[in-house]
Amino acid sequence: MPAPSKPRPADGLRFAFGTLTVLPVRVTRWDRPAARAGMLCAPLAGFVVGAVAAAAGFLLLLLGSGPLLAAVATVAVPAVLTRSLHLDGLADTADGLGSGKPAEDALRIMKQSDIGPFGVVTLVLALLAQVAALTTAYDDSPARGVLAAVVAATAARLALTLAARTGVPAARPEGLGAAVAGAVPAVGAAAVGLAVTGASAAAGGLLGPDGAVRMLLAVALSVAAAELLLRHCVRRFGGVTGDVFGGLAETAATTALVVASLN
Repeated sequence: MPAPSKPRPADGLRFAFGTLTVLPVRVTRWDRPAARAGMLCAPLAGFVVGAVAAAAGFLLLLLGSGPLLAAVATVAVPAVLTRSLHLDGLADTADGLGSGKPAEDALRIMKQSDIGPFGVVTLVLALLAQVAALTTAYDDSPARGVLAAVVAATAARLALTLAARTGVPAARPEGLGAAVAGAVPAVGAAAVGLAVTGASAAAGGLLGPDGAVRMLLAVALSVAAAELLLRHCVRRFGGVTGDVFGGLAETAATTALVVASLN
């Protein structure tokens, strides 16, 4: 059987936007080379989602709303643009981890359509933290809130790129987790991570030296938080799943927003 051909840049972009957003992008290839390219492009999808979310919050501020309403809108937009898949993944991952069951039973709990108490509490706390952090950032200045939203969404998808690196196994033989697990070379994942961190720090620099340091730390600490969760999930479940990827994205986004809101 011939090896899959090398994907074009458009194939990677289609994979990233077609699997990570609800934007009308058709995935034309579903093989390992396309998955590799797509996960390397994941932060670009996050940047677009974050830009749309920030635009919604900024528009409300221009129309005279307070920072709280702008923050709620900014948090709501990514949920809409992802069909809440990442939030659902966070809740399912929390239920699986909180169950205390062996890996096979925990994975079965995560596949159930209902949300258990661990998932509900985790969702509520994560969303409250995101809204509170953005409210603080918008209250300081609209520019800081906009930048925090964009950086957080980009860092959330960077966490997916890093989680799809070589050496991270899939917990199941099917699903999105299996399609992308171990697909990204570690060197490529590290290069994307450095690029996102550098770009975020440069963008933060527009708000002054403190802004550059704040955004650099937002990305670095969000990636660190996601890495801790990733390692715990690999130990507990034997690998990653689509739900785990969603949980990683929301963990990274929440951490980035909290850090970006601190003085």
